[in-house]
Amino acid sequence: MFTLPLGDDAQLRPLEPRHAEEFLAHIDRARPHVDPWIPWATFSTDLASATAVLQRYAGKQAEDTARIYGIWLDGTLVGGVMFTRFDSTSGVCEVGCWLEAAGEGRGLVTRASRALIDWAFTERGMARVEWWVAAGNARSVDVARRLGMTRDGVLRRHSLYRGVRRDSEVWSVLSEEWSPAEAAAAASEASVSDVKAELDRLMRAFLGAFANTGGSRPNIDVIREVFIPEGMIIANVGDEPVIYDIDSFIEPREKVLTDGTMTEFSEWEVAERTEIFGSIAHRFSEYRKAGILNGERFEGEGRKTTQFVRTPAGWRMSSMAWDDV
Repeated sequence: MFTLPLGDDAQLRPLEPRHAEEFLAHIDRARPHVDPWIPWATFSTDLASATAVLQRYAGKQAEDTARIYGIWLDGTLVGGVMFTRFDSTSGVCEVGCWLEAAGEGRGLVTRASRALIDWAFTERGMARVEWWVAAGNARSVDVARRLGMTRDGVLRRHSLYRGVRRDSEVWSVLSEEWSPAEAAAAASEASVSDVKAELDRLMRAFLGAFANTGGSRPNIDVIREVFIPEGMIIANVGDEPVIYDIDSFIEPREKVLTDGTMTEFSEWEVAERTEIFGSIAHRFSEYRKAGILNGERFEGEGRKTTQFVRTPAGWRMSSMAWDDV
């Protein structure tokens, strides 16, 4: 059995019937992310049906008409890619994918799909690789773009799923368009782009947690979601730094933002510089803020330096320090 490293402690391996129990546990975790788009998860609801799915693909692989592979991250199955159709006579095949939340934001699907496409062209001499996606599935469309595919068109009301007919987009790449070196570079850039998008989301969530404009209630508990539990937050606006853990940072801010002391408050990033290296990242931000404190309107600006680490649950903030006026 082969194992193909995908980087970031991830591996691509054949997904076989003997993995049925592990596969079922993974599908149970992935169900909320997969079910809105494809009926994939509905095929595996217990051990017998999960085994049947993998056995069916084992049979199709023996017939050379389909194949399925799992993506393992730190030893845990988090997703996979597959040839949903493989027709060596016509030289046309289709690649598909799925992923649970724990595998998102790392470029794993892009890299794994690239490996399948490269094999199809260089080892099997296929002429065309297709990517079919339900219209509106933005994540899947983004992968197709990163793989250098072209959108051939839309099959209107093509697929019936959960009683609703959906449009299907068809994307493809041809053998003469495929360059392994360029594809590898594109996949690497896509991986960095995915991480940057996740770090952007974390910063927006952090800053947005304090907003109480228009009578809205701040959602300070979001801080616990974007930080690791051992996170450190430092205010360095006076003669010496004030160091908080997560709880000591949240408590006083939640009070002033909910007891009427500070109203119409918002804080937003106006510029940033982000550097990513493997499983760590750093961001230097410029931000502004405005609100009403004890009945007086105020505005301010400042700088933040934020460190991020990748965890089994995804990227999280590990520390932050700021100075403002």
